Amino acid sequence: MPSTRPNAAKRKLRENGVVTTISGNLTSEIIDFMGPLGFDAVWIECEHGGVTWEQLGDMTRACDLWGLTPITRVNSNEPWLITRTLDRGSMGIVTPHVNSPADAEKAMQSSKYAPLGYRGMFGGRQSYGVTDYFQQANEQTMVIVLLEEAEALQNLDEILKVDYIDVFFVAPSDLAQTMGHIGNPGHPEVQQAIDRAIDRIVSSGRTAGTLVNDDNAAAYVEKGVRFLLTSYNSWLSRSATEFLGKIEAATR
Repeated sequence: MPSTRPNAAKRKLRENGVVTTISGNLTSEIIDFMGPLGFDAVWIECEHGGVTWEQLGDMTRACDLWGLTPITRVNSNEPWLITRTLDRGSMGIVTPHVNSPADAEKAMQSSKYAPLGYRGMFGGRQSYGVTDYFQQANEQTMVIVLLEEAEALQNLDEILKVDYIDVFFVAPSDLAQTMGHIGNPGHPEVQQAIDRAIDRIVSSGRTAGTLVNDDNAAAYVEKGVRFLLTSYNSWLSRSATEFLGKIEAATR
C-alpha cells in the first residue's frame, strides 16, 4: 500500500537530531539549487512576502524532489488557511503569534485530522496515490508555534502542556519589539528572555527552535535547541560586500 512522503525533519527530531532549516527570498528554482546542499527543511514565508497559492505548490513540489521538508509560515492562526496550505503540499505549518494554550491548541487541531483535530477533509497534493492518506497524514504533518511576544513567554509553561506540537520556536525580532527593544534583538534583556524560554522548553522535554546565524548556531545547539532556522540572505549580502570591497581595493 503506498505511503505518504516521509517528513524528514520530523523523523530527525524523533531521533533526537538537529534540524537545519533554510529561509530567504526563495523560489522553486532556488529550492532546486539548495536541494543538494544538505539542509533538512525549507521555510516558505507566507506571512511576509508575495508567495501565491500556485507558487506555494511549485515550491513544495521542489522540496519533494530533494527530500526536503516544506514548512510554511502562515499569516494567521485560522483553520481554513492552515488547511489550504497543507493541501498545497506543505508538510509543516508555522503559526505566528501563539500567546496562549488555546492558540497552540487551535494551531494543532487545524493541522490534524480527527481524532486529534478538525483539518478539512481534503488531502491535496501529498495525498495523491495514497489510499489511506487520512490515517497517515497526522503522523507526517509538523506543527510549529511561534513564541514571539512577551505574553507568550508569560504563558509558556501552560503552552508547553499542549500535545502534538513539534517545535516551540522563540522568535527574536518580534519578541524584542514587544519587550520595548524594537530592532534590537541582541539587547541583553531580550537575549536573557530567549535563553530562559529555551531552557524551560528543553527542561520540559519539548523541542525548542530559534533563528540562528553563523556566529551563534553552535551555542544554541549546546543550549539544547534542535530546530535551527537561518536565512541565506545574510550570506549573499556578506559575500557580495566582500567581493565588491576587493574590487574597490584593486582599482584604487
